[in-house]
Formats: sequence, C-alpha cells, structure tokens
Amino acid sequence: MTLPRTPSFRLDGRRALVAGASSGIGAGAAVALAEQGAEVTLCARRRDDLQVLADEMNAAGMRAQILPLDITDLPAMEQALANRPAFDILVNSAGLARHSPATQTTPQDFDLAADLNFRAAYFLTRTIAARLISEGRPGSLINITSQMAHVGGIDRAVYAATKHAVEGMTKSMAIEWGPHGIRVNTIAPTFIRTALTADTFANPERAAWIASKIKLGRVGEVSDIMGPVAFLASDAAALITGTSLIVDGGWTAD
Repeated sequence: MTLPRTPSFRLDGRRALVAGASSGIGAGAAVALAEQGAEVTLCARRRDDLQVLADEMNAAGMRAQILPLDITDLPAMEQALANRPAFDILVNSAGLARHSPATQTTPQDFDLAADLNFRAAYFLTRTIAARLISEGRPGSLINITSQMAHVGGIDRAVYAATKHAVEGMTKSMAIEWGPHGIRVNTIAPTFIRTALTADTFANPERAAWIASKIKLGRVGEVSDIMGPVAFLASDAAALITGTSLIVDGGWTAD
C-alpha cells in the first residue's frame, strides 16, 4: 500500500501579519510562524517594542519586519495594508480587558473593549480577506479570542461579550470565504501568563478561582499557544475552518 503522508507544518514562502505582536501571545505567535519559515510583519502601536522583537527574531535567523499601527484607526489600517503585498496568514492577538461587575460597567470601558476586541478584529479580518479574494489566493486567518468566548466569568461581561462576538463573526466569515480557499478560525486560550493577566494573578481570590477551574492543574504559558498558531496557519489544518481551538487546560470541559 501507499502510506499516507502528514501535510507539512512549514510556512515557507508565506507572508504573515500578526496584530498585537509587541508582547505576550502576539509575540509568541509571531515567533511560531517565523520558526516555520513565514515572513512575519509585526503590528502594534508600540514601535520600540516591535523593533526589539524584530531585531531579536532577525538575529535568530527568522524574517521579521515591523508595522507600527493602531488597528482601531480603520482608514489608517486599510491604507497601510493596501500599500503592502497580500498576507497569506493573519493572527490577530490585539485586545484589551476592562473588568468590572456588570452593574458598574461604564460606556467608556464598553466602547474601548468593543472597539478593539470586536470592531477592529472584524474590519482587519475583512480587509485581509478582501485582498486575498481579489488576487485569487487562499489564506488562513486566525483571531485570538478566549475561553471566555465560550463561557462566562466573574466581572467579565463586557470582555466575554466581545469575544463571543468574534466567535460568531468567524463562523459566518468561514462560510462566506470557504469557496475562495480562505480558512477562518479562532484560538481560545485560558488564562495565560502575560502582562495583561498580571493583576488577575496578583489577586489571591481570582488566582484560586482560576486554579480550581483548570483541570490540568496549571495556568497557560505563551508557548502553549505557539503550536496551535503554527498548526492552524499550516496545510496540516487544511480542512479546519469556522471553528475554535480551545486551549484551556479543560476549563470548559464541564
């Protein structure tokens, strides 16, 4: 018999855009893609942080360049992408949290979270896809959501709402763009040790709640997300679209 062959995880010859790449999960995603041979454009507002990461990646033999940009500025985002070749891969890790009891949510906090986590994610994904469709190219578009895109959480009504919204848009976009060979998925992490979660882990009550929910008995590290990013971007995930890869240590299993 002829043995089946595992599709390649390599990304040689592909161009990737990683939004929110200046730290945390975004930085890890950028490295993961570059390790597999992709040419990676690092996008975020903080130019200096992007340059430090790009310099380290290039020194390690990877290929990285920077694109300082606030993706909530839709005209600036669309213009910046129009001036560059199409991206085969998108990882959108840009996001923020404004946690509070739902009765204390302010319109300002709601708008800040919704503007970046959902509105910017929607139009960034749409912009990348529209370019691919116009050029007849396939692609893999990945939005980083959260386990809170599948459950609820204390003081997280606004954050969970924005992440649920991204899961919904992902399914619809996957249906629309599937005939063009464009896959759209999400990765939904549990609590990952980053600057964004430092305050949460510093709260003993919250830390105990997290520990009680993660069945594998530990919180996530950035490295736990890197493999899933490389997988979904690659041909090894060629038949996966419109779904969420939940990386939560079993949080949502019950």
